[in-house]
Amino acid sequence: MQDTQLLLDGLALMGVGMGFVFVFLTILVLITTLMSRIVCRFAPSPVPPAPAPTSTSSGKADDAQLTAVISAAVHRYRRRHRR
Repeated sequence: MQDTQLLLDGLALMGVGMGFVFVFLTILVLITTLMSRIVCRFAPSPVPPAPAPTSTSSGKADDAQLTAVISAAVHRYRRRHRR
């Protein structure tokens, strides 16, 4: 075979390969879009979040207890991991 013929065959093969990839990716995008629309149509509507609990006086007691627990944990960690 001549060099020109090999070059033309290579270019034709490249064109067929790129065309196949383009068609495949186009079909993939279309199918993904279709699936997304189907799921959005049949999916249940999202549930609104529950309202946050109101702050009461027990919240301050919980904060004090949480602070004490964290302080004890830090103290224990530092006692075990001395350098």
